[in-house]
Amino acid sequence: MPRKLFLLVIAVFFAVAATASPALAAVNVKSYPVASFSGDTVTLTGGNFSGLGSVPAIAEFQVTAGVATYTCTNPNGNPSPGQNPVPAQPGPVSTQDLGNADHKGRGTISDLSAHVTAPPTPTATAAGCGGGGAAAQGKWTVTQSSLTATAAHLEIKQGGTTVFCRNYTATGPAIGTAC
Repeated sequence: MPRKLFLLVIAVFFAVAATASPALAAVNVKSYPVASFSGDTVTLTGGNFSGLGSVPAIAEFQVTAGVATYTCTNPNGNPSPGQNPVPAQPGPVSTQDLGNADHKGRGTISDLSAHVTAPPTPTATAAGCGGGGAAAQGKWTVTQSSLTATAAHLEIKQGGTTVFCRNYTATGPAIGTAC
């Protein structure tokens, strides 16, 4: 009797293994998507995949981090750069169908862009506006001068399952790193 139970457990294990996420095991990367950072935007190009089958593969791309810098204008109207960069907010998710359902399981990412979102305008103190003490801080005008994306995240999903994942940073490799 224990032998029959053992064989049953083995049979169930192989049945589950054979049906669990076949797309994940079959995806082949022909070329990695390359990220280019420019201001508040990150653009992916060149991702080419095979083995995706006929279930649509959807790329979900989001800029996850960035920094904003500010110009501080003092009560006399003189502008100066703020001294403290402020963390930006993650941007919205951009999506793209890789087209594999129409191309015999082969899918491509072509020019998929996402951007970082500016944080709420900081106080003069948070932006690093100088001089004048606490009473003068409320009289400074804070204006955003730049917004720069520093990190992004890509997931390719099929039927709700992630089959490919990369993280990108402005200072890292253009092909990113595995999640």
